[in-house]
This record gives sequence, C-alpha cells and structure tokens, in this order.
Amino acid sequence: MKLLERLSPQRAVHVFVAMNIAFLGLDIVVAHMMNGFAERIEWAPVVFSAVATPLLVPGAVGSERPVFATVDKLVAWGAILVGVLGMIFHLESGFFEEQTLRNLVYSAPFVAPLSYVGVGLLLLLVRSEEAATPAFGPWVLLLALGGFIGNFGLSVLDHAQNGFFRPSEWVPVAAAALGIGFLSMAIVSPSPTLTRTSMVMMAIEVVVGVSGFVLHVQANFGHGTASFVDRFVFGAPAFAPLLFANVALLACIGLWATQASPRAQPSTVATAS
Repeated sequence: MKLLERLSPQRAVHVFVAMNIAFLGLDIVVAHMMNGFAERIEWAPVVFSAVATPLLVPGAVGSERPVFATVDKLVAWGAILVGVLGMIFHLESGFFEEQTLRNLVYSAPFVAPLSYVGVGLLLLLVRSEEAATPAFGPWVLLLALGGFIGNFGLSVLDHAQNGFFRPSEWVPVAAAALGIGFLSMAIVSPSPTLTRTSMVMMAIEVVVGVSGFVLHVQANFGHGTASFVDRFVFGAPAFAPLLFANVALLACIGLWATQASPRAQPSTVATAS
C-alpha cells in the first residue's frame, strides 16, 4: 500500500524504463540468435541490459540518494550510446549498400536499436528538472509518439516480407497510424475529453499488441518439424507486437501526468528545451 501511495507518473516512468531495458536484452538475444551472434559486438546490448537493469532498481523503488541519480544518468547515456551504435551497425546492412525496396524490407531493422535511445531519454527526463514541472507529461507523450512512429514503420516492413499475406496484417499498421494521430492531438491540443478518448485508444492498442503476440505464437507453432527454439528464432517475431502494448502503457503514463498538471500546454515542451 505504501508503494502505491508513493506512485507518481515520474516513478511509473522510472519503473517502465527499468523493465524495458531488461526486456530489450531478452528480445535482442532472440533476434541475434538468427545469425548465431556472428559478430561479438552483437553481445554488447545484451551485456548492457544485464548490467544496467539491477543498477536502476534502487531509483525505481524510490531511493533518493544522490549516488543513484548519478547512476541513472550514466545508464541513460549508456543506453543512448548503445542505441546509436546499434543503429550504425544495422546501417551497414544490404539496403545501404544497394538502395532497393527488397533490401529495405529484408535488411536488419535499423530503427530497432533506437528503442535504447528512447528509454535513455526517458530516464534522463525523469532525472531532469522538467520531471517536477508541467512539461513532464507532454515530453513523455512526445516520446510515446516516437514509439508509435517506429511501430508503424516496423509493422509495414515486417509484414511486407510475406506481402501482407493475411488481411489481419494490416491491423497493426492502422493501429499505429491511429496512435500517432491521437497522441499528436493530445500534445498539440490537450483537453480532459481528448485525454479520456486517448486512454480508450491506448487500451485498444494493448488489445492489438496482445492479439498480435498470440497470432505470432500460433504461427510459430505451425512450423512443422522445426525445433521449438528455431520456430521462435526464425519464425514470426513473437515479442514484436507487444511493442504496441508497451508504447500504449507509456502513453497512458504521459496522459496521466498531463491530466495531473492541467496547466501543461504543448508550448511547455518548447520552452523546456
């Protein structure tokens, strides 16, 4: 009960970041198993997540010691560095050697490592002066908006690999587009009515994400004689649809923070910067 009483949007974002850094490590293990970790550098984000996650726990549970604030900032900059370097390594894939639509679809997803950049920026935000101002909510919504933009691109590219074989594969594309629209309006023109409507939309995004996870798992179990591990390493990415639920949760925290600070306006983001 005491933990719930101390829960705030800032604390919720802190916990969100810790959980996401841990989960990103697991997700990358599965993704890089596809090529058997051909390059040693591919272990870097896995090791980073394994080390960073426990370092974030004290701050996430509410410790106010200055040392943990410093640790959080170091982890945040580390996450940003890992994300940027990951994107650079992915940029060396086939598409950037020969710019064709086919290579764009089948190359390593160069946007994916930016997830580390996003959580790093969130952690810096929590440890910044803006965390105690009305600008906090709009900043969180802006980062959630970036997440939905990434989901839109990844949904298009991933499902283009099989030519959108099933009509249901267009659902995440439409859901991501709707998420972009709702969050853009919530940032530009916040209001209690729009906040409630956006919350409902985010609940739908969670349903889309969980449903996509179930569908991907079902598809993987249908891969005939392949081993259990191979079904998930080389089949449909089971965790990918959960990005919708993940980003929707972050958006809900941002909407909560914005509602808790009714004087927060979109202009506060600009002035804070």
